[in-house]
This record gives sequence, C-alpha cells and structure tokens, in this order.
Amino acid sequence: MRSVRMRVLAAVLVLAGAGVGGWQLLPAKENTNRTITVGTTDAVTSLDPAGAYDAGSWALFSSVFQSLLTFEPDGVEPVPDAAQSCGFVGTDLKTYRCTLRKDVTFPSGRTMTAEDVKYSFDRVKRINSDVGPATLLDTLHSVDANGLTVTFHLSTPDATFPFKVATGAGSIVDRTKYPQDKLRTDNGVDGTGPYTLTSYTKDKKADLAPNKHYKGDVKETGRPIELRYYADPAALEKAWKAKDVDVATRQLPPSVLANLSPSDPGQRVTEADSAEIRNLVLNTSAGSPLHDRRVRQAIAAVINREELVSTVYEGTTDPLYSLIPAGITGHTTSFFDAYPKPDTKKARALLTAAGVSVPVHFTYGYAQGRGAAAEEAADLKRQLEATGLFTVDVKGYEWTDFQERYASGKLDAYAVGWVADFPDPDTFTAPLVGTGNSMKNGYSNKQVDGLILDSQRYSDRSRTADDFQHIQEIVAQDVPLIPLWQRKEYVVNSEDVGGGQYLSDGTGVFRLWRLNWI
Repeated sequence: MRSVRMRVLAAVLVLAGAGVGGWQLLPAKENTNRTITVGTTDAVTSLDPAGAYDAGSWALFSSVFQSLLTFEPDGVEPVPDAAQSCGFVGTDLKTYRCTLRKDVTFPSGRTMTAEDVKYSFDRVKRINSDVGPATLLDTLHSVDANGLTVTFHLSTPDATFPFKVATGAGSIVDRTKYPQDKLRTDNGVDGTGPYTLTSYTKDKKADLAPNKHYKGDVKETGRPIELRYYADPAALEKAWKAKDVDVATRQLPPSVLANLSPSDPGQRVTEADSAEIRNLVLNTSAGSPLHDRRVRQAIAAVINREELVSTVYEGTTDPLYSLIPAGITGHTTSFFDAYPKPDTKKARALLTAAGVSVPVHFTYGYAQGRGAAAEEAADLKRQLEATGLFTVDVKGYEWTDFQERYASGKLDAYAVGWVADFPDPDTFTAPLVGTGNSMKNGYSNKQVDGLILDSQRYSDRSRTADDFQHIQEIVAQDVPLIPLWQRKEYVVNSEDVGGGQYLSDGTGVFRLWRLNWI
C-alpha cells in the first residue's frame, strides 16, 4: 500500500516527562467523551474500499470497516474479527472458509451475512479500479455464501490469502448501500468497525465516534477521534506547534523529526523501526525512454542513497538496497551487490550499449505534500543530471492526480512510498513486481511470476527465503524500480495523551482506539 506494513521490529520508546507508568494511567472520567485530535499528511483517496490502495485510506478503513480477520497488536498471524473462525479446507491451500460472528450489524441495523462478504470481495474485483486493491486478490477465483459461512475458492495455492483477507481489501460493506459495479462517491460509510464516521470533509478532516454496536477483536473502542489531514509536513508542523492537534504522525518534516528532544516536557515521542519503504518506479513500457533495461540499469548505477538520506531526510530514514526491507524474511542487498557505488563510467557504458543518445530525457513525477517528496525529487534530479547522462523534467501533482497519472502510464518515472499490506515478504513482491502489479509500470517477468507463485505454496513462511532472494536478484538486473530508503516511524503526542506508542505497530492496522487521555 502504498504506502507498507511489517513484522514488527523492536521499538525504541523515547519517554519525556512522566515515566512509562504515566502512559498507562486510566483516563479521568470527565475525559471519556473528549475528542482526541490526530494530524497526518496522509491523504484519503476514496471512502470506498474498492477504490483505494494507499496508507491514508487504509488507516481510516481499519477504524470504520471490519474484515473477517485482523492482526492483534504486534501480531504476525491474522486472528478473527468479523469472523468467528477461519481456516483452509484440506491441504492444497486452495479453499478457505470462514464462519461469521452472529449479530454483527451495519449502521442501518441490518445484520451482516456471508452475502455481504461475498458482495464486498466480488465488487473489488469487478470494479477493478486503477488505484484500488484488486491486484491484491489476484489468486481469488470465486466466493460462495451460505448464511454465516463464506467460502473462498483460489485459482492457485496461496498461503498468504488469510493475510490479504485481513487488509483493507477485505473490508466488508453493506451490500444495500454500495453499488455493485461502480464506486460509491458520497461522503458516507456503512461499515461495522470500532468507529462510525460521523462527518467527513475531503482533505480536511474525518470525525469518528466509538461504535457501541461493534463486535470483534478490539476489546475497547476508545475515545472520539478527529483525524485532520494536512497538505504537507510544514502545515502539520505548524498545527503541532500551535497545539491544534494532540497527536502528529506521518509525517512531520525531517528537520523536526531529527531534532525531537526526549527532554521536552510538553510531548512524548515514539520512534520505532518500520518496514515502510520508498521506491523510484521506472516505466518499462514500449515507447518509454526507459524501456531498455540498460537505461534503467544506468540510472541505478549512479544514484547515491546515502547522500539522499543524509541531505534530504537528515538521518530519519535508512538507505535501502533491497526490494524487501530489513526485518522481513527474504531481505537481501541485491541492489548493492549489483551497483555497489555511484559509477558514472559504468552508466555511460550501459547507455552506449543500449544505443541511446545522451543525455537521456525523461519525466519524473511526485505527489505534492507527501513527506519530503519535492526535496527528494530535486536531489535525485541533481544527482542524475550531474553525470551529464540524463535530463530530468520534475513535476509535482496533487495526490489523486498523481495516482491517476502513474496508473495510466503518463510518467516515465515516479517515486512512491509503500507501506506493507501485511507482515509478509509477499506484499513487497507480488504487488510491486508481479505481472499486472499495482505500480502500473508495464513490468512483467515470467520467472518472477513463477517464483511468486512458488512462494505462496508454503504455509511455513520461513521456507520462502530462497524464492524471495532469487526474485530480488532478477529485479536488480531488470530494474523496474529502484529501492531508495526504509523509514523510521515517529509518533509525537502531547503529555496528556497516552497510547501513541501503540498507534502504528507495523501490522497495517491504525489503532486509534488505543489513544487515551491521561
């Protein structure tokens, strides 16, 4: 998703003011219904689960919708949420069956049935939005519904299917409120999550109230929440300094994050490793100036990640040389092995062998307001053009426009963050480099597709390491994308708010209900 999610690494908690015990105090009774305001620069593409596959949208979905399964805090295996139980039928990993909880109700009061689950999965695939999650369900062949029992039939063995069910792609909607073959476009939501959406203004805010009818894995549905969306990190920083928000996450400017002080009594800071990554995606389609893989290899040969991380991100990210980030099964250093240091001479030789004229001219797009995307684009342009081998036209676009442009192949190159859909290496391969992948860059390699299918046959996910290592070796040679960095996760909250350290734990669930007044 675009923007990732991970097997959780050890978190480093920087506690200011009160000690750890202060985070665990029960909220005062008078604060029970007091709203906690959370600020973020993540944007919501759509309120309809069939039309969004990005971190901002899925963060909201995990509050207002239920999936059959979810992840417990810091968990790596999905557990029942809207379902009472789930499991594979037989040993071939091609039939998956769930039984729903009884009396799960939508806002209308109507009881959820297996037909709603079938309807939700079917419409994701039927609508097949360019910026939706249909690609995540590529192994799903059909769905049967009978009362409270839903059965998924898969086209190939897929041990990762339960993980996919637990994501935003598995959000269950009220079949009477969502059109079958097109996206719902109003500002309403009809789900059964821990919260109900009481009001929504696009790019501004979402007001959430605890859902008193919720039945699922979450034990307590928390306090009222107001999510505020900011156009860029500078705007979020301004809001934080003005105390307009109680919690700031994803993302304050790198300069602010790099200078957070554990001695500041007015705030608490959580810093943790994460598996959020950022890639430079290259258009491999015929007609693109980057179609020849030797041109893409030349770009990979001259990019200096250490310089990018140091100058633009001020050490708040780590250089990444792997399709799969550190901390996830299958992580390697395939891009370092192939391109160990910036090498203009090697890049020139590759372009000469490709028979292209230099400088190679191409377009580079980025999403405005997404972290330090503008500064990053400027630095990469500088690095590439300093070689004399490339001329890069850089332009920023509003988030939705950006998604539509790269999905339709209008950009030669673009940078995008990827937040793991679930804590497994599959989420860094099939959606990114499989045929028909969500990057929409035209890349297809039958050997990679075969290795992805092979990896999905293993229930014991530790046995997949060799397959993922081989995939990454191929990708480092084909260069459909170039890994740039791996993010550190920061959450900053005021001293009277607890639970910030639980908000994002790498499972893909945004745990707003863990926030509390102290």
